[in-house]
Amino acid sequence: MRTALLLGTLALGLSACSVTVRPNLGLQGSGSNLITSLRPDRGEGSTYAVGESVRFVVSTRAAGYVTLIALQGSEASTIARNVYVPAGTTVFPRAQDGVTYNVSTPRGLQRVRAIFTRVRPTSDLVLRGTYDEGRWNATSTAYLQPYAVEDRDVQETYLYIR
Repeated sequence: MRTALLLGTLALGLSACSVTVRPNLGLQGSGSNLITSLRPDRGEGSTYAVGESVRFVVSTRAAGYVTLIALQGSEASTIARNVYVPAGTTVFPRAQDGVTYNVSTPRGLQRVRAIFTRVRPTSDLVLRGTYDEGRWNATSTAYLQPYAVEDRDVQETYLYIR
C-alpha cells in the first residue's frame, strides 16, 4: 500500500512537468556579452506556419555589425549581412530593408544565429546549401576568428515551422 501511494504521488508530480528541448547555445566565439538578446518576434521556441512572416529582435550593448544566418533542417542561408546597428534593440528586417522574412519548408526546427562584431567585417558570410552541425559551427567560428574576443559575439535562437 505504501509503495502504491508513493508511486501514485510520483506519477502525479511528474505529470505536471514539461520538457523543453533547446539547441546548443554554447557557441565558440561567444562570451563577450555584446549581444544581450536574440529572439523571434513571437518569442524563442514559438511556432510559425509556412508562409508567415517572422521578425528577429536583436539587442546589443554596443554599436556594431550584425550578420544573421539560419539553419533549417540541413539547409543554411544568410538572412542579413554586415548590417550596422546602434547599441540597443534592432528588429530585423528593418523598415529600410524593404523585405519580409517568410518562413518556408522544411518544417520543423529552425535555428538562427546573430553574429556581432564591433568593427566592420572585412568579408561577407554567405551561406547556401547543405550544412551539418559541424560545418555550421565551423563556418561561424572561422568567420569570427579575425576579430578580438572583446569585439565579437554570437548568440542563437530557434523557432518551429509547421
